[in-house]
Amino acid sequence: MNLSNRQIEIAVNRIKVYAYHGCHPQERTVGGDFYVTVSALVDVEPSAWRDDQLEGTADYSRFVSITRREMAVPSKLLEHVAARIASSVLDECPSVQKVCVTIEKENPPLGVLCDGVSVKIEQTR
Repeated sequence: MNLSNRQIEIAVNRIKVYAYHGCHPQERTVGGDFYVTVSALVDVEPSAWRDDQLEGTADYSRFVSITRREMAVPSKLLEHVAARIASSVLDECPSVQKVCVTIEKENPPLGVLCDGVSVKIEQTR
């Protein structure tokens, strides 16, 4: 079997985070539930395929720690938070070639009943 570098997609789906994002003061005071999905196209080295070594791929627990850190910083716009998460994944995970971050916000103050709102951003190295 040829074990040259391969690309795979790694995803952590719907990380639940309580955070304080929004344009309205109440959103930044009361906070709410958010769900963050981080998926990445990763260059995987033969050591991961052949030797079962984490160093040959991206550690998806790193995606979680980055998400928690960036979600803890209040922002008016989900676009801003998503871009920070995506940039941090690219900066801190050298094997990641492309990252996609989706942030879902439950119960946005829209004056209508809806399941939520979301933003999605993709960044490439």
